Amino acid sequence: MNDMTQPAITKNSVAFTINGGALEIEAQAGRRVIDLLREDLGLTGTKEGCGTGECGACTILVNGEPRLACLMIVAQLDGTRVETVEGLAQTPDGALLQQAFIEEAAVQCGFCIPGMEMAATALLRNNGNPSRDTIRAGLSGNLCRCTGYVKIVDAVERAAGDIRCCREEP
Repeated sequence: MNDMTQPAITKNSVAFTINGGALEIEAQAGRRVIDLLREDLGLTGTKEGCGTGECGACTILVNGEPRLACLMIVAQLDGTRVETVEGLAQTPDGALLQQAFIEEAAVQCGFCIPGMEMAATALLRNNGNPSRDTIRAGLSGNLCRCTGYVKIVDAVERAAGDIRCCREEP
């Protein structure tokens, strides 16, 4: 008779901050961050485009750096600060960036936009006055199938100016 027992599923306790709130969870070892965000936490703004790290649609910020949620496992989040597109509107700079995307008509189908906005956020936090070439380089890991990227670059350039303007106001 065959032993049909299944191997025990290993779970890890992981504690991190997400969009400003502390979270501690039990997660399966090897579970992808994209699946945790979308399925368990209901943060569906982060998109899975390719699942192989090629398109950037799943870009999140981990400790302020852009990371691909499809290539990360949940255990890697332990002790980190995670930001998703849902958290952008909660910050003044994020709200200005999202408004610039709207005003510059940078959103077409919208699938790539969360990843673009997260990459742009990291860029603008490190460089408040980027050139158009710097913006293109900062977004280079994010693919868009609908645009020629001009309006997206316009939106990031506009957001940079809007953010600088707001910081200069008394």
